[in-house]
Amino acid sequence: MSYQNPLRDKRDKRLPRIAGPSGLVIFGVTGDLARKKLMPAVYDLANRGLLPPGFSLVGFARRDWATQDFGKIVHDAVKQHARTPFRESTWRQLAQGFRFVPGDFSDDDAFDRLADTVHELDRQQGTGGNFAFYLSIPPSFFDIVSKQLDRSGLAHPDGPEQWRRVIIEKPFGHDLESARQLNATVESIFPPDAIFRIDHYLGKETVQNILALRFANQLFEPIWNAHYVDHVQITMAEDIGIEGRAGYYDGIGAARDVIQNHLLQLLALVAMEEPVSFNASDLRAEKEKILSAVRLPEDLSQYTARGQYASGWAGGVKVNGFLDEDGIPEGSTTETYAAVRLDIDTRRWAGVPFYLRTGKRLGRRVTEVAIVFKRAPHLPFESTATEELGQNALVIRVQPDEGTTIRFGSKVPGTAMEVRDVTMDFGYGGSFTEESPEAYERLILDVLLGDPPLFPRHEEVELSWQILDPIEEFWAKSSDRPEQYAPGGWGPASSDEMLARDGRSWRRP
Repeated sequence: MSYQNPLRDKRDKRLPRIAGPSGLVIFGVTGDLARKKLMPAVYDLANRGLLPPGFSLVGFARRDWATQDFGKIVHDAVKQHARTPFRESTWRQLAQGFRFVPGDFSDDDAFDRLADTVHELDRQQGTGGNFAFYLSIPPSFFDIVSKQLDRSGLAHPDGPEQWRRVIIEKPFGHDLESARQLNATVESIFPPDAIFRIDHYLGKETVQNILALRFANQLFEPIWNAHYVDHVQITMAEDIGIEGRAGYYDGIGAARDVIQNHLLQLLALVAMEEPVSFNASDLRAEKEKILSAVRLPEDLSQYTARGQYASGWAGGVKVNGFLDEDGIPEGSTTETYAAVRLDIDTRRWAGVPFYLRTGKRLGRRVTEVAIVFKRAPHLPFESTATEELGQNALVIRVQPDEGTTIRFGSKVPGTAMEVRDVTMDFGYGGSFTEESPEAYERLILDVLLGDPPLFPRHEEVELSWQILDPIEEFWAKSSDRPEQYAPGGWGPASSDEMLARDGRSWRRP
């Protein structure tokens, strides 16, 4: 087998990839995700010339809108949330392909009307009969919508040159058993290469840059292992609460909402071996190997932590505690903060703990990966240092202020050999004139192109649930309630104690 450089692709990356004739159906088009992310992303793709002239957008939801009202909803959402400038010429061309179909997910007639609409758009707009179905809906409806797409014939193309694809938002199931059941249902209707399980974090430029940072630079890869790395911290912190999402969030919690997908995907990209290529099968194979090698600590009481934000002051504003939020039942044990230590049973990472944490109402909004290196074995200048030297660290900032920081020791000007920690910083905004596309732009375009590397397949999803399920089961059986923590801080004391047991501490981003 010939070796292929993983950073080389047969396509010329300087040429834009433009979708062929196609359309997109959004289920749950009235929701926040559709209005704030999906519809603006479609417009931004059209504005950049990456959609075909006859592209069509069909909205499906319970509300009874006329097509004109649907057009106004999209118009307002695009004007408010689009990344690129609003152009009337782009809007007029795009709006010709807008349609809205009202109905419930259990309504056979509504799906039959949707099928008629899809065929009508093929004749009028020239979609080629190619449609992607975006399930921007609660996970409990994935099963019934998939079956309706099957019953109505929408899941099946009319000819060999046509395609139908389905896009499923997280969470994909609520545990391993439900994920397997859902996989079985969806894969009985759509072929595996037509199923796109979306994790918008994988569409972020800085997440993809992890691969370039590791494998395109000889500077980093030789020290990316247990010989030099002390530990890894992966953090996703939010400074907001549940923001009226009690119906979704209660019973899901921080671990299912973030660790099972976003943070374990980041762990896989950081820890995986170099793939033979960036083709979907090669990239996924390496991520699956790492996820299958993840080992939970023996004592989950010592190496997991969970909490709920209490009432208090955050950013100068009085805020409710989680248990005081509208729609949260009294005595809820759903966690708004979760932290866990994981180990990876491979030669590269033997003895290197990976600490994952996520939470709401924390000190600031930030997502980052910190590779913390071991201390130098001999420090002859320690006696002259005015403060304790930290450990070298490579910090990948996923959001906001996307970029990378390196922390290292440097001599302070003067006659004494005094060393102090300093940082060297790379920021996307200061280094590139091109603005990074929004994650949903990239992912929607990849679906229309049939390009799957950024989408986890069902094996990855199931491996992630195998990691998280024992933690959720342990918490469910525990008599301890989630620990209360002050808003605007960095989580419960038990999370700090978890790292202190290993002689380590959390970074304060």
